[in-house]
Amino acid sequence: MLNTLAIERIKLVFIKVKKINDNVILPSYETSSSAGMDIRAFLPNGKVSVSPKETKLIGTGLFFEIPNGFEVQIRPRSGLALKKFITILNSPGTIDADYRGEIKVILINHGLEMFEVEDKMRIAQMVVSKYEKINFELVSDLSESERGSGGFGSTGTK
Repeated sequence: MLNTLAIERIKLVFIKVKKINDNVILPSYETSSSAGMDIRAFLPNGKVSVSPKETKLIGTGLFFEIPNGFEVQIRPRSGLALKKFITILNSPGTIDADYRGEIKVILINHGLEMFEVEDKMRIAQMVVSKYEKINFELVSDLSESERGSGGFGSTGTK
């Protein structure tokens, strides 16, 4: 019964997708419990080299129409970060619902060796998130809190 209730609460959200051509692979969940979908490089002219300390903008060949109230976040893949020192420069990168251009990923090479990005390589992951719009209320004072203005390590490491 619990599984049935959990399934009934799932609301499917659809993102309209346009591909540059039929060779582009749609993002996909690699496991049944993955939060992020792997997204792949679209490099029809071959490989792209990313030198140490260099950034490259890598296309995916995908264009999204994201529903209002949602965003797509582009995040690093942990395996590339750990093994090759490749990550996303502006992580997480936000793709807003009104953006209609090609989805691109800013890769940075933090390693000491050249990294080759190949066509269809899984270079990042994307997570779809719901968000709320807010308004600001200008006040002269804020309420007290346990933390107060402590930040940047004020709670310690243990």
